[in-house]
Amino acid sequence: MFDIETLARFQFGMTTVFHFFFVPFSIGMALVVTIMEGLYVKTNKELYKKQAKFWGKIMLLSFAVGVVTGIIQEFQFGMNWSDYSRFVGDIFGAPLAIEALLAFFLESTFLGLWMFTWDKFNKKVHFLFIVLVTLGSMISSVWILIANSFMQLPGANGNIYTIVDGRPHLNNFGALISNPQVWFQFSHVITAAITMGGMCLAGMCAFGLLRKKISDEEVVFYKAAMRVGFAVLLIGSIGTLVSGDRQMANLIQDGGQQMKFAAMEGDFEDTAKPVGGTSIVDYEEAPATTSWSVIAFFNEREHKRVWSLDIPIIGSFLTYHRFGGGVPGMITLNKRLVEMYGEDNYFPAVTTLFYSFRIMVFSGIIFALIGFIGFLATTFYSLDFILGNRKMLKFIAFCTFLPFVANSLGWIITELGRQPWIVFGLFRTRDAISPNVSAASLLASNIIYFLLFATLGGIMVYLARFELRRGPYPVEEAAKATVDPFDKEAF
Repeated sequence: MFDIETLARFQFGMTTVFHFFFVPFSIGMALVVTIMEGLYVKTNKELYKKQAKFWGKIMLLSFAVGVVTGIIQEFQFGMNWSDYSRFVGDIFGAPLAIEALLAFFLESTFLGLWMFTWDKFNKKVHFLFIVLVTLGSMISSVWILIANSFMQLPGANGNIYTIVDGRPHLNNFGALISNPQVWFQFSHVITAAITMGGMCLAGMCAFGLLRKKISDEEVVFYKAAMRVGFAVLLIGSIGTLVSGDRQMANLIQDGGQQMKFAAMEGDFEDTAKPVGGTSIVDYEEAPATTSWSVIAFFNEREHKRVWSLDIPIIGSFLTYHRFGGGVPGMITLNKRLVEMYGEDNYFPAVTTLFYSFRIMVFSGIIFALIGFIGFLATTFYSLDFILGNRKMLKFIAFCTFLPFVANSLGWIITELGRQPWIVFGLFRTRDAISPNVSAASLLASNIIYFLLFATLGGIMVYLARFELRRGPYPVEEAAKATVDPFDKEAF
C-alpha cells in the first residue's frame, strides 16, 4: 500500500517540520529575552528583569523540545538514509561536527549559566550569557545551512568536492562555507526567526490582555512587552521580505534551481520568448511582460495549467524589478535536465509549491502590516489604540500561530523543489534510502514518531499555556505550613 521511499520521506519530513517549529521560535525568543535583559541593564528597571525571566520560561520550553526533536532527526540519517549518509559523509562531517561541538555547546552551556545564576553575577556579566546563547543559536543554524546548501547547489564554487570511488570528497572547506546559497538561506532563516520572535511575543501579550481578570500591574507588563514585540516584528518582517526577494533572484539565476522557481510560479510554459539563445539572460532581455498568478489550478499529469487568476504585468516586475522579461517554463527545463542527467521525471510537486509560496508571502505581508501599525501605535499614538479594540487583539493573538505555518512552508518549498534529487545533480532521493529497511518497519516507526511528536507538542503547548495563564505576577497560594515536617515537634 505504501512504498518505502514515500514512507521514508514522510518520516524525515515529519521530523524536520516538527523540529523546525521550535528552531526559529527558540532563536526569536532568545533575541527577545536578550533585548529585555539589555533594557534592564541599561535602565535598571525591575520591570525588564521580570520580562526577561518570564519570557525566558517560554524560550526554555521551546529549547528543550527542539533539542529532543533534533536528536531524533539525527537518528534518521542512520536509520532510513544510510546510503545518503555514506554518500555525503565526507562533506557533511566537518560542518555538522562544528555545529555540535562549537555552536550547540556554546548555547547550551551559557543557557545553563543564564538559568541558574540570576543575582549571582554582575548584571552585565549575566546579560553576556544570554547574548552568547542567542549568538550560539544563530551560529548553529549557519552550519546546518552550510550542509543543506551543498544539497541545493553542490557545484556553486566549482571546487568544493572531487568524486572519488563514486562519492564526493571534500576538496576545499573554504569553498564549502562560501557557497553563495548558504548566505541567501541564512539571511532568510534568521530574519524569519526574528519575525517569529516579535510576532509570538506580541501575540502572547494579546492573549494575556484578553484574559477576563487582569491586574493593572499585568496591563503595564504586557504593554511594555508588546511594544518590544512590534519593533522586533517590524524589523524582522522587512528583513524577511528583502532577503526572500534576494533569494528568489538567486533561484532565477541558478540553473540548478530554476525548476523550483518555475514550480513556485506554476509556469509549465516559457513566460516569454527568449532573445537570441536559451540562457536566463536571453529570457530576462525579452521585451514581453508577464503576469503573476494569485490562484491557479493545474493538471500535473499532463503538465499544464487549467485555470488561473492573473494580475497583468506584475510578474516581470516581481521577477526582475522592471517591466519586461520572462523565465523558462518547467517543460523547457525538464528537457534540459533530461539532456544533462538522463531520463527521469524532474517535475516537482507544482500545486504544493505554488500555494506554499503564496501563503508564505502573504503571511510575510501580514507580519509587516501588524509590525508597522503596532510600531506607529507605540511610537506616535497611545497603545490603547490597540488595547481598546478586542477584535484587533484577537487578530494579533490568532497570528501567533502564523509564523509556524509560514516557516514550515518555506522549508517544504526548499526541500520539495529539489526533487527528485537529494543532492542536486549528484544523488537521487530514491537511491539514498537504507537498503535494509522495510515498509512495515517504516510504517510502525512513522506511527510511533507521530504519537511521540504529538505528545511532545501537547506538553509544550500545555506548559506554555499554563505559564501564560499564570501570568507574570502569579497569585501566591494559601499560606504554607510553617512547621518543618522533619522537626521532632511536627508529630
